[in-house]
Amino acid sequence: MKISKALLTVAYVVLFVSCGNKNEFPDIDPGKEEKNFAKGADIGWITEMESNNVKFYNSAGVQMDGIALLKSLGMNSIRLRVWVNPTNGWNSKEDVLVKAKRAAALGMKVMINFHYSDSWADPGQQNKPAAWVSLSFDQLKSAVNAHTKDVLDLLKKNNIAVGWVQVGNETGNGMLWNEGKADQNMSNYAQLTNAGYDAVKAIYSNAKVIVHIHNGWDNNLFRWIFDGLKSNGAKWDVVGMSLYPSKDNWSQMTEQCISNIRDMISRYNKEVMICEVGLSWDEEAAAEAWLKDLFSKSQAISNNKVLGVFYWEPLAHNNWKGYTLGAFNNAGRPTKALNAFK
Repeated sequence: MKISKALLTVAYVVLFVSCGNKNEFPDIDPGKEEKNFAKGADIGWITEMESNNVKFYNSAGVQMDGIALLKSLGMNSIRLRVWVNPTNGWNSKEDVLVKAKRAAALGMKVMINFHYSDSWADPGQQNKPAAWVSLSFDQLKSAVNAHTKDVLDLLKKNNIAVGWVQVGNETGNGMLWNEGKADQNMSNYAQLTNAGYDAVKAIYSNAKVIVHIHNGWDNNLFRWIFDGLKSNGAKWDVVGMSLYPSKDNWSQMTEQCISNIRDMISRYNKEVMICEVGLSWDEEAAAEAWLKDLFSKSQAISNNKVLGVFYWEPLAHNNWKGYTLGAFNNAGRPTKALNAFK
């Protein structure tokens, strides 16, 4: 055993030295490093909030940097959305880099979430970027590939170790409508997914590619999408889910979600990531109970097949942009909901 450890040490040193350029580091594979559960947050709004003088405080009322505060509350990962050409610059690749650098400096892992839009992409809208509107389908696939590579290459050149990448956001009916609308052309949706998948692997070969669907409790939706992707030759590493219950139905919805997770693992032999969760900030007792239950049941699934849980924009407070499912109160302090991350 001592000889084996020595040889491994030497091999690591040789690999480290051989990298030469500091940008050419080995990719981090979060599935192999420590096998720890990702406890994360989507923080896409943070730079915009800071520009509007929004402050964040710990439970004692001490002002803190928002990302550092989340880490102090037990989080080890962040999720960042990317828009192609946003009108105000927020969530552009440059803005994403600023946030990714801050998280990386704190030793936190990074998930990148491509919306493939100039603004929000979700179950109700999957609008093509303005610059892509007149493209042919083949050109659209090339644009997806080039945009994905461009953003990830910028991050890699700045030494950001990206562990997971979403190719689309809540694509329960495909993306880049109408060409990639799943109920109209599942084959096109699969081809666009592969354009993103191949781009990710070209830059971060060990990053895990996520296909992310809303309503994590809805097994019929997940089977329809992933059966369709599979039958059309799509590639993905991780099934991504969102889960947004209420204080009254969280127990039932969690049971349905866990059942769906088990089916996804069995049916497709894939890992699962719960990419988004949230519950009203002023129902903190219910949120704490729900999240502790979700963490417990997710981590109890064998072979570490559930990779983690990300809270969507927990830092949002004081009705920021009308969003009320954060996990900070109107004084800018964390609610009990985040106790689950400790």
